[in-house]
Amino acid sequence: MQTKPTQENRAFLEMLGVAKGWLAGRKPLEIAEKTGILYEEESAQFCFRSFGEEIRVHYPDYAITPYVDEWQQLLFLHYMKLADGTPLTGRWITMGEVKDGLIRGGDFDRRCEEVIRRRVSAVSPDEFAQRCRRIGGSLKEGKADLTVQFDLLPRYPLLVKIWFADEEFPASGKLLLDESAGHYLTIEDAVTAGQVLMEKLVGIF
Repeated sequence: MQTKPTQENRAFLEMLGVAKGWLAGRKPLEIAEKTGILYEEESAQFCFRSFGEEIRVHYPDYAITPYVDEWQQLLFLHYMKLADGTPLTGRWITMGEVKDGLIRGGDFDRRCEEVIRRRVSAVSPDEFAQRCRRIGGSLKEGKADLTVQFDLLPRYPLLVKIWFADEEFPASGKLLLDESAGHYLTIEDAVTAGQVLMEKLVGIF
């Protein structure tokens, strides 16, 4: 159920209206093809999973159920507008390496590394892995002590690499995007996506 409009979320509602306006009149099957999101014609709904949760976007009003974080809602709609169908490359880059991401993306990379360094040492590696799975994370092979992929959207994965603390070094890590990310979200949206994930990770400690 959507929340009742308040003065505090007025800015969000304005942006939500703009995002829905972008999508007005778009053909649902065209959106599905470019985004990789399943469209169920019988129920007139787009269906996908985000951070392990099943999401439905109703057509043509683009109402989202179940209720998710406001910024996450905007990410879904922006993705549906911007997606151009570019395949995933399998090559991972930092936020700072995303197109137009040198300043804002680089700042996010530094803040993300600091959060990981401060928070990861609070739990054991096994517990951290279990908690990642609870929000849809899937463990991957990699050179880091722990590599976890989270799917924000069908063609928008985020990869977290963690090196746990030892006698010589503190915990460290980074958040990465597929090189195709710029074909699906702007750098502003990419940073928001990273923040949403980091908040979920911090919140489960």
